[in-house]
Amino acid sequence: MSTISSPQAFSISLEDDPLPSDVSVVRQALQVYNLLYAPADNYRPLHIFLRTPNRTILGGLLGATYWGWLHVNILWIDESLRHQGYGKQFLHLAEQEAIRRGCHAAYLDTMSFQALAFYEGAGYSVYGVLKDFPLGHSRIYLQKSLRETDVPLPSKS
Repeated sequence: MSTISSPQAFSISLEDDPLPSDVSVVRQALQVYNLLYAPADNYRPLHIFLRTPNRTILGGLLGATYWGWLHVNILWIDESLRHQGYGKQFLHLAEQEAIRRGCHAAYLDTMSFQALAFYEGAGYSVYGVLKDFPLGHSRIYLQKSLRETDVPLPSKS
């Protein structure tokens, strides 16, 4: 373990647009540390898109799988296509792929003005709430078991 002898030799910088190689140094260092306590995370992106015949994107799910979990980071459907079952199909497809990848659970978050009822209807349950994020609203954290018998098939509605 190294010791720091002179704090004046270092600088701290706040950077909005750091070099990708600088970000990689920090990510890789944390991964090395994590491996001392946990298995490799086996991180894999998981992206699903709804496209028109000319490839225009009208919806998408952006997420990843790691440490046996599916993380849904973003799920968006163009307003003209909402309430037609695409979101349910996205979640089901992502959950099935996560199961194929060996995942046992999923987590995501939504805002109080977004899609809480949608996610609860898909079998997700709230495990945390961050109030006033933004002021007057909440950020809501949800999770779901992905045991194959627990994943419901999407309905046609």
